[in-house]
This record gives sequence, structure tokens and C-alpha cells, in this order.
Amino acid sequence: MTRVVVADDQALVRAGFRVLVETAADLSVVGEAGTGTEAVEVIRRVRPDVALMDIQMPELDGIEATRRVLAGPDPVPVRILMLTTFDLDRYVYGALRAGASGFLLKDTPPADLLNAIRVIAAGEALLAPSVTRRLIEEFTRRPVVTAHRNLEGVTEREREVLRLVGRGLSNAEIAEHLHLSIATAKSHVSRLLMKLDARDRAQLVIAAYEAGLMTP
Repeated sequence: MTRVVVADDQALVRAGFRVLVETAADLSVVGEAGTGTEAVEVIRRVRPDVALMDIQMPELDGIEATRRVLAGPDPVPVRILMLTTFDLDRYVYGALRAGASGFLLKDTPPADLLNAIRVIAAGEALLAPSVTRRLIEEFTRRPVVTAHRNLEGVTEREREVLRLVGRGLSNAEIAEHLHLSIATAKSHVSRLLMKLDARDRAQLVIAAYEAGLMTP
């Protein structure tokens, strides 16, 4: 059973998410929050597997709430799925930098949202295709800076893979591009996650730019 917390400042929205999540036999809502502060408190108390986190909430926005939950002296190993009405660049970048594992719009079909919760709970990253594009576009608008991500211990092949992850390619696309099996491509990505201390694929995109492998 995957335990879920729902954080949204609108009571009707929270109720809708609760009803939707609990239609799935393998998912259960174990807490709700109406503000960012409440979200931090509830997540720390019940320690769910996944939190559905609204971006715009009173007291603390969802990004700062995510940062506080995942950092500090007592970080909670929860997967954060950010939900918002607006597909805005500053939200995408900020949420992923804070450690969120996924980012979906609130108009996502119900079945897709339930699947997203399962994907996030399994330790994978999940971004709507438009969000991946916007994340990459965010970096391409930034001025060139000195690379500040250390790639010591990362092999040349892994650098190639990281560069392709930074371009938004899937494991299957990476495998085709480098003439590898999908299992081998996935293995390279897994090693990159470990070596770069990245929570998920979304943070590997950020790492690729910070390491200077991708430039505007």
C-alpha cells in the first residue's frame, strides 16, 4: 500500500484528490494539509511514501515546503509530486531544485495522476513532456557560467549518457542513439544517479548543465 499525503489550499480540491486516490486499491491517503506549514508538519508526522504538493499555498509555497521536508536535520524520505494549474518555468526549476521527483499539471487525467503516484513511489522521476521541455529551455536562457558540478569518477560513456539525459532523452532513446541495449542504458543512468547523488532523472538534467556538459 502506497501512503499518500495531499497538500492543497482548496478544500474541494483536496477532497477530490482524496476520493480519486482512494479509488485505487493500492493507494491510501494518510494525511491532508491546507498550507505549506501544515504540509511540512503532516509529512514529518505521518512520513508518507508520496506527497501531492500544490505549488501555490499560504504561509509557505509548495517549493519551500518541499525544501524543508527533504532537507534539514531530520529529512523525510518522501517522494514529492508537484501539482499546479500553471506550467511556468520558474516553478519547474524551483521545484526540481528543491528535490521534487515529479511535476504535473492539475488538468492531468485521473488515470495518469494515479499512475504518476505509482511511478514516483517506485523511485522514478516523472515530468509532463511540456515540463521537461521547459526545464531545458530554462537552462538555455541562462548565461554561461563556470561549471560547478564535479564529475570525478564519471566515465566518458557515462558523460555521454548524462549529456543525452540533459537533452531529455528516455532510456530507449539513449540506447538507440549510442547503439546500446535498453538494459545497458538504464544501468548507466542508475550509476549516474548514485555517483552524482541525484534523487532521480530530473536532477540528472540539472547536473548535466551544472557540469557544463550542456551549454546555452
